[in-house]
Amino acid sequence: MTTAEIREKILNDVVFMGLRSAVGVIFILHGMSKFNPGFANNLPNMGLPIEMQIPLALAELVPGILIIVGVLSRLSASLLAVVMLGAIFMIKGAKSITGQGGVELDLILLASVLVVMIVGPGRISIAQAIKKLPRCLH
Repeated sequence: MTTAEIREKILNDVVFMGLRSAVGVIFILHGMSKFNPGFANNLPNMGLPIEMQIPLALAELVPGILIIVGVLSRLSASLLAVVMLGAIFMIKGAKSITGQGGVELDLILLASVLVVMIVGPGRISIAQAIKKLPRCLH
């Protein structure tokens, strides 16, 4: 393997970790904001019971953390894809891509979690580090 190929692989790994981190941070922040009582009070306007506040908050917060560290990434990305499909079709009604009620950010997040779901956590992740542990430590 040439030095250029090694650099390219390292760059790809770092860029993918950056994608996972950006997506994870967005979902962590969105999940944390859902613990706000104002969000719970707005749930009936979205056709959801107030009791869904904590499950909805955790459905974004926990997978966001797991995607960043690279553990259970595919499962977490799958859950977040469902969350984003719900946001696009149930909450926003998929009325337009841009403008008021637009779903452009939702679509970018959906596409990003679909990439993580298909590719997995990548080589810079806890899951990859665990795979490289000597057999005696498993």
